[in-house]
Amino acid sequence: MRWLPRHPNFWLAGFLLWLGVLWGLSSFTPPGEEVPPVEHLDKIVHFGYFFGGSGLLCAWLFRRHPENPNWKAIIATAVLIIALIGALDEYHQTFTPGRSGNDPFDWLADLLGGAVGALTFQRIHRLLK
Repeated sequence: MRWLPRHPNFWLAGFLLWLGVLWGLSSFTPPGEEVPPVEHLDKIVHFGYFFGGSGLLCAWLFRRHPENPNWKAIIATAVLIIALIGALDEYHQTFTPGRSGNDPFDWLADLLGGAVGALTFQRIHRLLK
């Protein structure tokens, strides 16, 4: 089993699972207001979720050529894909009752989470090397 996290398909499967969960979460009407609202909590959640997705995506891109990674290309590709997914997610939410889609600040939180996630993945990789 030690080889499993080193195989690129492991990370691709994790990223695709992340994407599927995102689609599912965006397809449901949020529950009622049982808990007191926390100001900007949704932005923090967007940032964190896309941070994780970006890390999975970077891991997949890195594991494809681990002997000579092109970090600029890995980070740029991850941030671009995450930005596109964030925009599509916001658009998708406009068709879900009870959701407000096309929020540019949600998308910005997605984008920032993706960028910080990619840079963090690179930094952790360099520290562990």
